[in-house]
Amino acid sequence: MTGTDSTPEPADIVVLSRRIITMDPETDPRIEAVAVRGKRILRLLRRDEISAVANEKTRIIDVGDRPVMPGFVDPHAHIEVACRSSFGVVDCRAPQCGTIDAVVAALSAKAVETPPGEWVVGQANLFFDRKLAEKRFPTRYELDRVSTAHPVALRAGGHLTILNSKALAVCMIDRNYSPPPYSITGLPSVERDESGEPTGIVKEMDNLLPFSAMEREQLAAALQTGIPKLFTQFGVTTIGEISETVDGQQIMNDMAARGDLPVSVRTYLWAPGTLALEAACNWKKSISVTAPDDLFRIQGVKLFADGGFSAKSAAVKFPYLVCGCRGGHTFRGEVALDKGFAQRAIELTQNAGLQLAVHANGDRAQEWVCDTLLEMGGAPTGRIRTRIEHAGNLMPSEVTADKWAAAGIIPVPQPVFLYTFGEYFPDYLGDHGKIGRFSFATLMKQGWRLSGSSDVWVGSESDATNPLFSVWCCLKRQTYSGATLDADEAITLDQALRLHTLDAASVLGEDDVRGSIAPGKFADLIVLDRDPHAVAVDELPKLKVDLVFKNGKQIWNRTTATGDGGADASH
Repeated sequence: MTGTDSTPEPADIVVLSRRIITMDPETDPRIEAVAVRGKRILRLLRRDEISAVANEKTRIIDVGDRPVMPGFVDPHAHIEVACRSSFGVVDCRAPQCGTIDAVVAALSAKAVETPPGEWVVGQANLFFDRKLAEKRFPTRYELDRVSTAHPVALRAGGHLTILNSKALAVCMIDRNYSPPPYSITGLPSVERDESGEPTGIVKEMDNLLPFSAMEREQLAAALQTGIPKLFTQFGVTTIGEISETVDGQQIMNDMAARGDLPVSVRTYLWAPGTLALEAACNWKKSISVTAPDDLFRIQGVKLFADGGFSAKSAAVKFPYLVCGCRGGHTFRGEVALDKGFAQRAIELTQNAGLQLAVHANGDRAQEWVCDTLLEMGGAPTGRIRTRIEHAGNLMPSEVTADKWAAAGIIPVPQPVFLYTFGEYFPDYLGDHGKIGRFSFATLMKQGWRLSGSSDVWVGSESDATNPLFSVWCCLKRQTYSGATLDADEAITLDQALRLHTLDAASVLGEDDVRGSIAPGKFADLIVLDRDPHAVAVDELPKLKVDLVFKNGKQIWNRTTATGDGGADASH
């Protein structure tokens, strides 16, 4: 299987497998080898053709029956936020903390080792009130049991936080407090009891809370250890990052420049969360990008048009059943984005050659974004198009998809949210919340090219960054409680795998260079321990990624949990 030094374009490595999943259904089934030269795939070969590309310097990696497939692409994640959450934040998520007493105990253990006056912060699941045994959020007074000397915050996702009395005092939130009109993620609000006192629950206010800052060295360490743990071990090789801080993006660039970043990062600068809109569109004054473009790039700008369903601040067409903050039975959430600001963002990003991504959870917010785009002539056409984040998660009316089509946007849904909170929509929206929940089969039949992403943030489920868990969600459609959600909307395994590879790459405008195994594409390859086509659906999230190759370099070996090659993998 070895040629001579005169072999034209000899491969650096050849990965051999009796099961290569290319994402192209037309691939010759006799293909059993992927030849790689430099960062890219050179050729796909039959076993008897390997000598045409191999010489004595070529490394042959024979993985036997273990399947080889393209690295997963996660087009919407919060790398920095998720990695920060693993440093010094108490994990209070259900089911391990399934009661309020368990939450108090976990936070109390942290308070004992924290100097008085410093924050004690925990992360809880989205829709935490539905996942606790008590079926409600803890109150400020229950969090006072943790400590009266520490400000305590329990972040139930990115849209809702519960504060103890000390934290409320530190933030100067009392019965006379009026929240500002906008807080970057939506319209902020404070829940109050019948007497007007804050209950401790605040919504869309996380960026307004004075949490302790993380030192740059700590953040660098969090990213260095967190990315492999959250993404690489699950075979994710490319990520669309929603930025948190300039420091975080600079650190990831520097990691990529040193060869220490195990994923390709395409950053969407959060405006005005990370930078003001104008500064985000002129980002070179704030961030020095020195890494190769294939590893780190400022891709676009991210805006928030509304808030989250968990905070009842997603802008929907039909009123929420109950809202403790405002509006009572008539409140439908609000579009928090100013029309003039949105129009300026559309113009500035297009002029700067940046991709615009807009968070719009509710159907009313999505249609508002589409109408605004149409007023400006529609979304850009071609490879880089305007994204609407969370489009496809809940759409009670077909009118919404018609608006998507008219405006020319890309819907970016999150299959993992089907498990996280798909069953709770009716609790918030009544019968309207039973229609159009993660209707992937219907949308695909209509011709929509969908993708799968984690949207990992504070309080995400522990499996959120595992694309094979997301694939399982697409097939099994099982909710947090174990129920099945609209089984007729299940899609096939091959469709679900494409959602997390080739179709996910298309969201980033990179399906020509990533997302499948084909000559000329980047050699982002993963080796699974078992073939997803040969296991039961419930086994999909349990599959392990044995090896990860990034740009032709082996960066992960499950046996050694390092980027070093193992004797079991090559000869």
